Amino acid sequence: MRLEAITWERLTDALAERIVATTAKDGSPWLRVAVDGAPAASPGELAGRLAEALRVRGRAVHKAGTFGFLRPASLRLEYGREDPDAYHDEWFDRQALWREVFQPLDPDGTGRVLPDLWDPVADRATRSAYVELPPGGVLLLHGPLLLGHWFPFDLTVHLKLSPAALARRTPEHERWTLPAFARYEAETRPEEAADVVVRTDDPRRPAWSGPA
Repeated sequence: MRLEAITWERLTDALAERIVATTAKDGSPWLRVAVDGAPAASPGELAGRLAEALRVRGRAVHKAGTFGFLRPASLRLEYGREDPDAYHDEWFDRQALWREVFQPLDPDGTGRVLPDLWDPVADRATRSAYVELPPGGVLLLHGPLLLGHWFPFDLTVHLKLSPAALARRTPEHERWTLPAFARYEAETRPEEAADVVVRTDDPRRPAWSGPA
């Protein structure tokens, strides 16, 4: 895949324009956008930039992170605190994401989505109130390992890191997750699955696959 250099400002504007021009694949009045990437690639930062750019363009936005939908510690840590396969398979409550985030944005949904479900520090439900996303609004879901689960995204952006860059930018206490991302690359092939790929090996100089 050929990637071309771009600034974060131009990338954000280009993605925002593409989102505004996108129609939901299933006819839903809401758009669902993924910003997929390892924590070291900072997908939440790009999601934040996109949220602001979309609001300037008159679109309502709900930005949510997958770390707000972790499973309880008794489930995600069943095989220990540093099991990469458990991180890949068990850490994130994908059923809750389906139920609380995606189903309300179905074509006949209510638009009432839950911003988060679980507090991993206190290891209990957050009890957050539902948020109503009006028709025409955009869900920006950001976090790792988002692709390959049949989530009904209308646009997917993958933040790519080479194995060396991923290892270099992952904090020491999180490097046990590296095999999970190697498995994700091998099994899900996010670079091929995503609509847009952004290489972030050097966070100051991103490159992207261009407007499709």
